[in-house]
Amino acid sequence: MTGIGALLGTVLLLFQIVLIARVVVDWVAALSSGPEPEWRRTAVRVTHAITEPVVAPVRRVLPPIRAGSIGIDLALIVVFLAVVLLRQVVIWL
Repeated sequence: MTGIGALLGTVLLLFQIVLIARVVVDWVAALSSGPEPEWRRTAVRVTHAITEPVVAPVRRVLPPIRAGSIGIDLALIVVFLAVVLLRQVVIWL
């Protein structure tokens, strides 16, 4: 693997970790009750600021699915799978 491939693989891995962090923070926010603590507001702001530029265009094409009061963000799942596949291709090269 070249230096550029290693760098791109690392960037994709970090983005993948931020996507996972976004899902965890969103679920914690959805399942918790009471006032929202400052750390969670900061975590939501940071994870959304990093991932939303990539997820938003996909969400315009693939809107969330509503199942009663639950919404499943398919765009986030598609972006995550694309990052995983792209990272595997970069590592393989």
